Amino acid sequence: MAPADGEADRSPGAQSGPPGTPLGADAVLVGFVRALRAAGLDVSTERLYAFLRAVAVLRPGIRADVYWAGRATLCGGHDDLERYERVFAAYFGARGDPAPRRVRATPPPRLRLTVREAVGVPGGPAGSEPTGPPTATLASSAEVLRHRDVAGLDGAERAQLRRLLAAFALHGQSRRTARRRPARRGDVDPRRTVRELLRRGGEPARLRRHARVERPRRVVLLVDVSGSMAPYADALLRFAHAAVRAGRTEVFTIGTRLTRTTRELSHRDPDLAMTALAAAVPDWRGGTRLGELLREFLNRWGQRGMARGAVVVLMSDGWERGDPELLGAQMRRLHALAHQVIWANPRKARPGYAPLAAGMAAALPSVDAFVEGHSLAALERLAAVVRGAADGADDVKGAQRA
Repeated sequence: MAPADGEADRSPGAQSGPPGTPLGADAVLVGFVRALRAAGLDVSTERLYAFLRAVAVLRPGIRADVYWAGRATLCGGHDDLERYERVFAAYFGARGDPAPRRVRATPPPRLRLTVREAVGVPGGPAGSEPTGPPTATLASSAEVLRHRDVAGLDGAERAQLRRLLAAFALHGQSRRTARRRPARRGDVDPRRTVRELLRRGGEPARLRRHARVERPRRVVLLVDVSGSMAPYADALLRFAHAAVRAGRTEVFTIGTRLTRTTRELSHRDPDLAMTALAAAVPDWRGGTRLGELLREFLNRWGQRGMARGAVVVLMSDGWERGDPELLGAQMRRLHALAHQVIWANPRKARPGYAPLAAGMAAALPSVDAFVEGHSLAALERLAAVVRGAADGADDVKGAQRA
């Protein structure tokens, strides 16, 4: 039963700051959304941000306002209402409870050991007992989920996918820098060798050596958040969040505007990072102006050094509303600056796909690797291509350069 209007609850669970306040003020409400996801509700990042905004506009200290704000923004249909009522009462406490109770999150999936009977000998009598020993196989829902298209997942599968993406790590290919460090093997270090000789008073000493320092290349992710990419945007941005947490990665969103979101995605908690990103990106589900935004990126950041020698990954379906010739020209500029240009297209995995869209066709000649991006397994292969591993390169279609 819904709480009565005007019922005040000054517990910490009913507090939330407006957009622009520290993220810690919204942590309890984000935890409530996680509890809803664990209960089976398909709560997207956009709904989470709408919920936080609604609570900030209403009275955050009033329990009824928090309840109705969540019911209006987090429930996708009539079937979600019963679970929403149950989770709200368990998380914030029933009416009259002295303190809110916490719901237990759904444990991560476990591997199940199943026994499958071996196939009988060909030509044997029907219904005969199998002659071979039983075969033990590991069945894991996570393994099945790896190859599922993100656009077709339900709420529970999306929650499991978010947990798997949180453990991702993305590193660029290693490159040798101008710096040198002491090493047992390598070129002779004349300065250290002379200092050792002077320390010994000119007596013979072992040669000192040094070697070049290796470090991963910078990775730049350009993630399309336009309307055509809406089914994949959340998964791709969570992949970007894990990449930012792992190392030298810069992230930009592209749609009708170019937005640098590296700072928002650097937050440790994935849901809080996605909430901050939703507040910073003004062009969710809008159009696409790839050529103009790529030119803006190159003029403001890429030409000044961010794209020089970096691995640049564009995650988009290539649907361009602007001039395709402009996109082709900017892709040639980007290819001349970057060490490698990779394009991840979620629609590439569909049967019969061909890069016939005007933007995709104009960009492809300047792309070094054209890969899929529709599933967890595809993102794993993308990560392998970024770091230059051979296991991912086998699944890459090399683009023909102009």
